[in-house]
Amino acid sequence: MSDLPNALALQRNALWERLGLASLIMPALLLIMVTMLLPVGWLFYLSVLSDSGAFSWEHYQRMWEQPSYGRTFATTFRVSLLTTGICILLAYPLAYFLSELPKRAANLCMVAVLLPLWTSLLVRTYAWLVLLQRRGLINNWGIELGLWDEPLTLVHNLAGTLIGMVHVMLPFLVLPLYASMRAIDRNYLRAAANLGASPLRSFWLVFFPLALPGLSAGVLIVFILCLGFYVTPAVLGGGKVIMVSSRIANDIEIFFNWGAASALGVVLLVLTALLILGTARLTRLGNIMPSGGRP
Repeated sequence: MSDLPNALALQRNALWERLGLASLIMPALLLIMVTMLLPVGWLFYLSVLSDSGAFSWEHYQRMWEQPSYGRTFATTFRVSLLTTGICILLAYPLAYFLSELPKRAANLCMVAVLLPLWTSLLVRTYAWLVLLQRRGLINNWGIELGLWDEPLTLVHNLAGTLIGMVHVMLPFLVLPLYASMRAIDRNYLRAAANLGASPLRSFWLVFFPLALPGLSAGVLIVFILCLGFYVTPAVLGGGKVIMVSSRIANDIEIFFNWGAASALGVVLLVLTALLILGTARLTRLGNIMPSGGRP
């Protein structure tokens, strides 16, 4: 019987502890509600209002009926996929090289990787515009070296957009990939070599799966950032690479149509959420599935 008051006291103390922790996170939850939930809710509200202010699905219906919206989303996903793919090809060997360096040398090299993040995005984009234009440095050097006779069209097209976006997005893939590779114990590779595995087989069966979480996180970050990217496609695309963000800006700045812009934002937000949920589900299934065909 004497244990009952002690149990009640412990439960009461645990309750007060939970309430204390809840009070500590309330300011953060309130900040999230004000800065995220309310704007998103307002976005949903504007997307279902017609030009006359009445409730209507006309903006979503217009997106479904007009082929130009489909082309815009197709361009957005194509540019995002190409940018992510090129970033993977560049970031993986770079992160692997950095992970094999001594700690001090790797930190010095990482400064060069992070340097673009310390510069204004607009400055970097216009720098690429200067470099890639018809009379830019790259075309001038190519003609002087005899690599080509006429100036190449490197801006105001898909190629210029990809060059600028890859430069901007590359650090966001290198950082998680490098952290994941750096944390891998190299004794695993030595053990695989002792068991008779070749370096290539050790890489694919040991190193690559262990670095996959960093690669997956970086790919997801880069792809989602590309979906809503605006500055670089608008400047280097020259109006020929129309992504969803550019379409939203045109609806607001030129047509003053907040409803259409909000509907585009809602669709992009829903697609991004589905992408995150799908990736999380695939990652969870990958963790459940047995490796090597054994339970």
